[in-house]
Amino acid sequence: MKVVWVFACFALATVSAGHAAEFLPVAERPKIQSPEINEASGLAISPTDPELMWVINDSGGTPDLHLVGADGADRGKVTVKGVKNIDWEDLASFKLDGKSYLLVADCGDNAAKRPTGVFHIIREPALPATGKSLAGAVTPAWQIEFRYPGGPRDCESMAVDAQAGKILLISKRTDPPEVYELPLQASGKKRILTAQPIGQTAVNSPGGSLIPFANQPTGLDLSADGSLAAVVTYSSVFVFPRSPGEMWAEAFSKKPTVLPAHKLGQAESVALSKDGKTIFTIAEGRHSAVVGYRSD
Repeated sequence: MKVVWVFACFALATVSAGHAAEFLPVAERPKIQSPEINEASGLAISPTDPELMWVINDSGGTPDLHLVGADGADRGKVTVKGVKNIDWEDLASFKLDGKSYLLVADCGDNAAKRPTGVFHIIREPALPATGKSLAGAVTPAWQIEFRYPGGPRDCESMAVDAQAGKILLISKRTDPPEVYELPLQASGKKRILTAQPIGQTAVNSPGGSLIPFANQPTGLDLSADGSLAAVVTYSSVFVFPRSPGEMWAEAFSKKPTVLPAHKLGQAESVALSKDGKTIFTIAEGRHSAVVGYRSD
């Protein structure tokens, strides 16, 4: 069933003129119904059906991809075979050569002790028919093991720029957060890739915040055309528009637009619709609300 989003007429957030539309908070806040989604750390819109979302759980959880309807309905799950959920922290969806993919980022590292992280790239499973639930198992199409120059970093924010063939990362516990990139498809026989630093960014809550670690990025996503990035923290959602021909390093170096507070307990997941007109965020804990922002 499709959800009709009802838009609030207040709390307007304006993105820099000439770059992106204005975003309004969505009044409707459906709740995630699956009891198995209890520590959501990654969210991605299906590249095949914009009314469906993929969700992963955080560290130590089962290596499962959960499918959720736009209304929060539980649509089942699949298990990723042959991998462990060491510290799954973000999820991206994208299309490459006409095929739909999901990328699971096992990149969390609270103590900054992991020598490497890993990306699991998976062909999007066939979506279930209306009224049916997803089940079964999938195998990664390919995997990328990576490390950071200068030693381990904690990271919970990852996105894919499929047009550029790049994976973007934003560190969590450095001040300011550091932006890195890696190739989406590794070439040659190099077993472990090194993330390349491309710049820094800032996600500072306006007027400060009483929320602990409010300015640490916990999730990242890009619009399909690469014109917009969204970053979530425990307090807010930040929008970074990108002009044609502009590098991501430059876009992330600019002051972002801060959207109205999401008011979630521990938001660690953000997703942009493929047309870049809707931003979704959810939090850890069972039955999180799906908070949305919509542009005309």
